Amino acid sequence: METLGSREVYANNWMSVREDDVRRADGSDGIYGVIDKPDYALVIPLDGNRIHLVEQYRYPLGLRRWEFPQGTAPDRAHMAADELAVRELREETGLSADSMVEIGLLDVAPGLTSQRGRVFLATRLSEGEHARELEEQDMRTAWFTRSDFEKLVSEGEITDAQSIAAYAQLLMHERRA
Repeated sequence: METLGSREVYANNWMSVREDDVRRADGSDGIYGVIDKPDYALVIPLDGNRIHLVEQYRYPLGLRRWEFPQGTAPDRAHMAADELAVRELREETGLSADSMVEIGLLDVAPGLTSQRGRVFLATRLSEGEHARELEEQDMRTAWFTRSDFEKLVSEGEITDAQSIAAYAQLLMHERRA
């Protein structure tokens, strides 16, 4: 597909939306809408058989959801993925890790957005104070056993696609180790 032109139609501190004029492989013209968001880091805090999750209100769904700590740099800024992982873990949970290893890459919704995510495994954890952003003030955190996490996924209580995919990457990473 060839891009013929592009224009930004909306922007805020977290994302922009653009509309591209495109030429398809068959020669016909069309339009494509793309949500551009900065890449994010997702962190799996692992302590033995326990994983640490955050729960927050997700406005587009109108629901509170459990998920792994994850996020982007403020104001659509670029930040190295490993630095972002350290920041998100501390910001959302107060945890810091002596070991932070990148284990995977996720495309959020490649037919809709350019955003990609790097998955990190955080181990040898220490507790501290969180430093949440204004939008995260109602966030809660808790430890779950891996079997409890899997049960909550199978029961539809954990539905965050990135968290579920990251957990699958954790399982594959452990098989390779």
